[in-house]
Amino acid sequence: MHRSIYITLIIALFHHTICAQTHIGERTFHFKDEKRNRPLTTEIWYPTTDTLKQSDKAFSPFTRAQTVRDGKFPTDKLPLILISHGTGGSRLSLEWLADALVQKGFIVAAVDHWGNTYDHKIPLEFLKPWERPQDISFVISSLLDQADINTIINPDKIGMAGFSFGGYTAIALAGGRFDFMSLLNYYKTTGRQQLNLPEFPDLAKYLDDSTLLAGAKNPPPLYDKRIKAFFSISPALGPGFVSDKDISAPVYIVGSQSDSIAPVKTNALRYHQLIKGSQYYVNPGKIGHYVMLQEAIDDVKKEAPTYFTDDVSVNRHLVHLKVDSLAVGFFVKNLNPQFH
Repeated sequence: MHRSIYITLIIALFHHTICAQTHIGERTFHFKDEKRNRPLTTEIWYPTTDTLKQSDKAFSPFTRAQTVRDGKFPTDKLPLILISHGTGGSRLSLEWLADALVQKGFIVAAVDHWGNTYDHKIPLEFLKPWERPQDISFVISSLLDQADINTIINPDKIGMAGFSFGGYTAIALAGGRFDFMSLLNYYKTTGRQQLNLPEFPDLAKYLDDSTLLAGAKNPPPLYDKRIKAFFSISPALGPGFVSDKDISAPVYIVGSQSDSIAPVKTNALRYHQLIKGSQYYVNPGKIGHYVMLQEAIDDVKKEAPTYFTDDVSVNRHLVHLKVDSLAVGFFVKNLNPQFH
């Protein structure tokens, strides 16, 4: 064979192999934490060599990359990244971030936090911060116990990303210390407006619930030593954060300058100032809180402009690309995926 033709074929085969590995497989798991009586539907995305044979979904409210439903699992052990959605969101609301991470060789698992999703709202589940970190820890254990997926997860390379309430969740799992009683008192006084959320207005009237107060006085341990790196996007609950004494893993915090739901000064910036060695980036200008949600189709934008329509100066897609680059760079550096 002529040398130039041989080289061309090698390059073509190499390119095909790399491209083949970057298809995105997707599966849904239905876990349940029996001790806490919490169903925890979990979506996972992963690199697959399978190709899409037909449309992966008949309808989606979001503009999204196509995935291969139940595609073949990879053959190597890959790092795992957990994603925690914002208040009243869902496991699919940050799929843009999951896609970017899969393209770089990560497995991604996103959890529906029971009672705190757009289609299942329980008031106290919007106010109990200790439940979400436990959800994530339970799902990690469930995935590592799952016979058909534990063979592709590297248990020594687990990361965590979260948005808003999920951003707090990441910091709690990192070992951040919170005073939940002080947080509830803050919401009763100067921070009352922060509980007037579009997802569930007037949450403040539930602040004196006896079970809520009992849990706030004696929360369970939330730190999970299995998670090695934490990426927190527009984190909430900052006024309740009191110490980084137990945080030793790398932490990256992203805020948005025009965030009125989790204002930077009392949330993202406060976390950054109190967590020694944390990295920090603020999206500038008119970029607000809900810019981090998945891009929606036009009909959904019209029906729910609060969540899916941004200031005219903001390009949501470009914001996602920026945060993608920060998150991917952070996790590649700290978890070092070996993806071939």
